[in-house]
Amino acid sequence: AMTAGSIVVPYGHVIGNEKWRGSEIAQRLQGKIRLVFEDGLGLVDFHLSNRTCILYISEADLVAGDEFKRRLVRFRNASSLGGIVIVEKTQISDQYFLAVQKLVVLELGMVLLPVANQGEASQLIIQLVSFYVREQSKDHNSNPFLRKQCSQLAEPSVFRTVQQIPGVGKTKALLLLQQFGSIHRLCNASVKELELVVGQTVAQQIYTF
Repeated sequence: AMTAGSIVVPYGHVIGNEKWRGSEIAQRLQGKIRLVFEDGLGLVDFHLSNRTCILYISEADLVAGDEFKRRLVRFRNASSLGGIVIVEKTQISDQYFLAVQKLVVLELGMVLLPVANQGEASQLIIQLVSFYVREQSKDHNSNPFLRKQCSQLAEPSVFRTVQQIPGVGKTKALLLLQQFGSIHRLCNASVKELELVVGQTVAQQIYTF
């Protein structure tokens, strides 16, 4: 059930793997977003949109060995979906983190977002979902030319690139992309425009970068 297009995610919903029912993430998402559980999601933990999903790697997965690596590689080989990998980066799992980063970002070309715990992961999922909902609602109201620009925004590679800028983390990357809509427009933004989104210090860092 991993083929692209087999899962249709209703507008503003998240589809969660049945195994997450009753988890801390699920409890924290409930009431904030519409979370529906389904069997048969295979390797995927959460679907955020028709083309973007989350694979969650817990501290326990990291400590347990290489099974999670096999899972990521299988996902990459089987799916044309954009995968966002959320990893629990804790004192215990920290020693494994560099290897995971290398695998996910350099070898598999996926987005890697470290979190401290399930609570932080749930906040991140809420942010990402509101981001996609905003994109889709922009899509609906715009002409086809603009729609093409909008859809770029949700591309993991763009999100990843913006995160590489010194001083910009996950949240600021989302804010910048929401504001400017593309790397091109971000590159041409003035310090003043950037300041409105991220403040003076980071604006200067982005501009210099």
